[in-house]
Amino acid sequence: MLLGIAYFPPVSYFALIAKGMVLSPENTIPSIVYIEACENYQKQSWRNRCEIMAADGPAYLNFPIVHEGTHELPITGIKVDYSTPWVLKTKRAISSAYESSAYFDYYKDELFAILDSHPETLFELDMSIIRFFLRKTGIVADIRLTEDYCPAASQMYGEDYREVLHPKRPNTVLRDLGLEKPYFQVFAGKHGFISDLSIMDLLFNEGPDSILYLKTSSR
Repeated sequence: MLLGIAYFPPVSYFALIAKGMVLSPENTIPSIVYIEACENYQKQSWRNRCEIMAADGPAYLNFPIVHEGTHELPITGIKVDYSTPWVLKTKRAISSAYESSAYFDYYKDELFAILDSHPETLFELDMSIIRFFLRKTGIVADIRLTEDYCPAASQMYGEDYREVLHPKRPNTVLRDLGLEKPYFQVFAGKHGFISDLSIMDLLFNEGPDSILYLKTSSR
């Protein structure tokens, strides 16, 4: 399976990673997932934005990048711009949205430490966040980076979901996996249940039970 890099990726991103994992009382076999490391940066994608549930409804969070020669650089060479206080604003926005959720206090310090460490590149920041959520949700995966860029039709790295998951295009991933179901959300009483938000929405609300939403032992 092939996925693009993403910042606080949507629930469907992790559901896809969990798809190939064999989870049973007797044995756990990791899924094998490739992350695209050879593409050029693309604007208005999940690469540097995510969607959360705030008090006023769904809201996007993003971070700025250094734009010098952006379109000529591979995704791994894109640097994060820390000249504005976006880290502080992001932590405040996340805290405001999830401070009353059941598991926010349990995970926030370790998660915020990733942001506070100021990873130099977009790729380093996103990978650190992805690995954090893999650990906390209990998904066991062998994450590999692509060594060459390949067109979608090649299937060199298996099923290609690089452009399936995109903030501007709806997808049917959760429905196709049989995971289109509600879980507790802090503001559901006000806005109704919103599906496929950032994985942080699931983890902060469901904690260790997140794996039961993303994967069952029978699949």
